[in-house]
Amino acid sequence: MENFDFCSPTHFVFGKDREREAGSYVKKYGGSRVLVHFGGQSAKKSGLLDRVTASLQQENLEYALLGGVKPNPRSGLVYEGIELCREKKIDFILAVGGGSVIDSAKAIAMGVEYDGDFWDFYSGKAKAAKAVPVGTVLTIAAAGSEGSGDSVITLEEGDYKRGASSDCIRPKFSILNPALTQTLPAYQTACGATDIMAHVFERYFTNTKDVEITDRLCEGILLTMLNEVPKVIANPDDYQARANIMWAGMVAHNNIVGVGREQDWNSHDLEHELSALYDVAHGAGLAVIMPAWMDYVSEHHDSMRMAQMAVRVFGCEMDFENPKATAKKGIQAFRRFLASIGMPVNFAELGAKKEDIPLLVEKHGVGDGKTGGFVALDRQAVTEIYELAAAAEI
Repeated sequence: MENFDFCSPTHFVFGKDREREAGSYVKKYGGSRVLVHFGGQSAKKSGLLDRVTASLQQENLEYALLGGVKPNPRSGLVYEGIELCREKKIDFILAVGGGSVIDSAKAIAMGVEYDGDFWDFYSGKAKAAKAVPVGTVLTIAAAGSEGSGDSVITLEEGDYKRGASSDCIRPKFSILNPALTQTLPAYQTACGATDIMAHVFERYFTNTKDVEITDRLCEGILLTMLNEVPKVIANPDDYQARANIMWAGMVAHNNIVGVGREQDWNSHDLEHELSALYDVAHGAGLAVIMPAWMDYVSEHHDSMRMAQMAVRVFGCEMDFENPKATAKKGIQAFRRFLASIGMPVNFAELGAKKEDIPLLVEKHGVGDGKTGGFVALDRQAVTEIYELAAAAEI
């Protein structure tokens, strides 16, 4: 295990009806003029937005509303939010929604406190040192943004989807009410579950030795998803299964399962180009990309870690004479699980086009170099993974 620092200061408020306490937590963490940031009409129609704003009014907090966040959140609304916050002298941002809303809120929070273009944080030109405090009321178990210092935004000019990270954007508090996820369509639930599993796999596939504790934590989350997700697909009102999934989503991405070990993140980078170009759900893109990445890696790396995944998570029998065969069985078991919950398997099912692979590779930006990770990827490797994703079958 490698040396590490780990600080996860977010106050988690978990359970039914806890969104009614949002105002008291905003006040607790110093807010007095609040931007309530949300997505589309569902927050209004469900009454959630009314319950949240009522809690702010109860605490005599001023607030402004900014809706319109879309999946794969866009830069245009971030710029609008930054200007609104400055105009209204906002000192706290409350994100009401899923990962896209939270990521957009974080981008606004960084941009308000920065003299330059907020995109500098996403293009790698700058690192955020301060931000307006952010809190969340989570409505989708997926991205884990409610507990992380990460944010992903799409730059509309050129359709570039990039991430930024800083501890200053970890939420001050996050309200997690699993009942809010019960109205989600099965497809959105499955997309979220896929994202959660991908966050774990990006940490699980590591070249760092002697990381048994985090290996077992990763495997526990993955086994939980295999057990609980089919339950909520069959019965959307299964609160206890929803509760396990919601907490798994947070634990999967606040980095407690990733400390002390090298991480990968190549699958996320590859998928970002798909969701930026085609505006597909991030989880659906990962369902196509992650097993394809595994297929590629199984041919270019010692197969024992992937075979370990196959045995410990998917219950495959270990073939010690041919661990690669065990790894392949695990990859196919993963694909079958994703298909069983309604996720796409290949480009055609996702709505992507094989003829766009050269464009995807170009936008990925690997150039003539290599990415880091479990297996370093060059331009040819990126191309091959997209090709495997295009042609995948159960």
